[in-house]
Amino acid sequence: MKKYDRYKPLFLPALKGAGKYFLLSAVEVVLAIFALYCASIVTSYTLDWVLLGQNPSIPAPLFQWLKSLGPLGRSYWLCGLAFLLFTMLNGLFTLLRRTHVAKGAEHMAKVMRDTLYRKLNAVPYDYHKHVSTGDLVQRCTSDVDTVRKFVTNQLIEIVRVIVMFVVAAALMFAIRWEMALISMAVMPILTVSSFLYFRYVRKYFTEVDEAEGALSTAVQENLTGVRVVRAFGQQRAEYDKFTRLNQDFCKKNIRLVKLLGLYWGSSDAIGYLQIALSLVLGVLFYVKTRGTAHPFSLGDIYLFLALTSRLTWPVRQLGRVLADMGKATVSLDRLNEIMNADNETEPGKAKTNCDLNGDIVFTDVTFGYDKPNDVLDGISFTAKAGQTIGILGSTGSGKSSLVQLLQRLYPVTGGEITINGTPINDIDHHLLRKNIAIVLQEPFLYSRSIRENIMLTAPDATEAELFEAAREAAVHDVIEKFADGYETVVGERGVTLSGGQQQRVAIARALMQKAPIMIFDDSMSAVDTETDAKIRTALRSHHGNGILFIISHRITTLHEADRILVLDHGKLVQNGTHDELIREEGLYRRIAEIQDYRAEGGEQA
Repeated sequence: MKKYDRYKPLFLPALKGAGKYFLLSAVEVVLAIFALYCASIVTSYTLDWVLLGQNPSIPAPLFQWLKSLGPLGRSYWLCGLAFLLFTMLNGLFTLLRRTHVAKGAEHMAKVMRDTLYRKLNAVPYDYHKHVSTGDLVQRCTSDVDTVRKFVTNQLIEIVRVIVMFVVAAALMFAIRWEMALISMAVMPILTVSSFLYFRYVRKYFTEVDEAEGALSTAVQENLTGVRVVRAFGQQRAEYDKFTRLNQDFCKKNIRLVKLLGLYWGSSDAIGYLQIALSLVLGVLFYVKTRGTAHPFSLGDIYLFLALTSRLTWPVRQLGRVLADMGKATVSLDRLNEIMNADNETEPGKAKTNCDLNGDIVFTDVTFGYDKPNDVLDGISFTAKAGQTIGILGSTGSGKSSLVQLLQRLYPVTGGEITINGTPINDIDHHLLRKNIAIVLQEPFLYSRSIRENIMLTAPDATEAELFEAAREAAVHDVIEKFADGYETVVGERGVTLSGGQQQRVAIARALMQKAPIMIFDDSMSAVDTETDAKIRTALRSHHGNGILFIISHRITTLHEADRILVLDHGKLVQNGTHDELIREEGLYRRIAEIQDYRAEGGEQA
């Protein structure tokens, strides 16, 4: 059973939740097949007894009861009504089966999507940095839909094939075993070819699925980076890239379709050959046994043809069932890769009642991806309650990594970080991040109204609080000038707003969170220096006893901070106030001199 363990995280729980629908479907399959065979037996009875007066191949007790009805038992009308009744019952049970299967499959797909979404929200932040967004979207949509289609179209078909085979074989052997063996002669060929086909074609389904994932990723990246594509005139290059991937996807699909066509064509030929063989040999049996004690009647010929047809096509369909099972297995394996990812864990006590209004202390903190200290090395400082901490450093010096450690988006590889005396590893990550508001250099805005974007962190806030946050972010007057004001719907990722407007809306959103710790990761780079100064003034008056971290390349943004940290190649090389750092030789003064020089030259940084 170990080989089925891979389905435990996702498929089996979803299938279990829809079990009642599939159980009903299985019962309806049996009833539909029973009605179908009853209709065939009625036809055989009509041919043999009603039309020709020969004993029919039906159970003796049933035949004796029909004979006891006298003329009524040989009534064309009665036979016609019985055939109509069983045909209608077959249609009714088929309709119910399809309805319940569809309900079960949709319920199962919903459970799978919910489970996957919860999982993607439970994995560590680092997971999302190493997987393609387009591929994840394709897995959670197309792959889930592939599994749903298999359950809808083929899962109950397996039950139908088994039941139909057992019933048909039993009826044929009960009538004449020699003819039954002949009518089932090609079944082993169809069955073996179906399994061989499944084993051979499965790898091509995998290739098609992966090609579709690459195509989805290309589209997602192009649409997400549309500004970059347009700015650098890369439309043609992106089109050529998409065309190559699309051509690859098309070629692999065509190859798969050819293989499918070959299988269906050859299996059709074998199926028709089996029916033709049953007809020819059935006629020979009819001629040979005419006048004997146990003749092979016209009704028997019809019954064998009907049973052979209903037996051949389901067995032939086994190839499609197995092929779709292969596709569903590939999709499940791709989905299980998500489910098998490790969840974000609590490294410590996961306290949920900590007071996070207090000093933040970094003690010999190290962090790295390949080595324990290749990003940050031995960082130690104290941020006291009520202080504004500026962080300066060249690109790649570890500024963003430092504040990401504070949110525990990544675990430290050495040292310790405490907030108000409590190690952050002992703080529940939901509580920790709820009390730390962060504004990124490239803020993400949803394709909703400006009001909804700002109130995202405080959906129950009043309009007065909304306006106050917008004013502190120096964006209220800008919003009021829009035709729809706060109801203005921004485009995807905020593309209808300028870069500075996006940053200010994101700052207002962070202010609505009213967190005691706020981080601005170069989030005022797109606003002018005057607006920058207004926002910083509002932040100092707003934040009270909280702690502000401001990452910036501008000395003008950082010079009023209570303490400025200067990072270089992952090390804390300077730590002090602006006046202290400007007087000592070091990176801070060199950057200040460069910016002063550029400002004098009319190239304000």
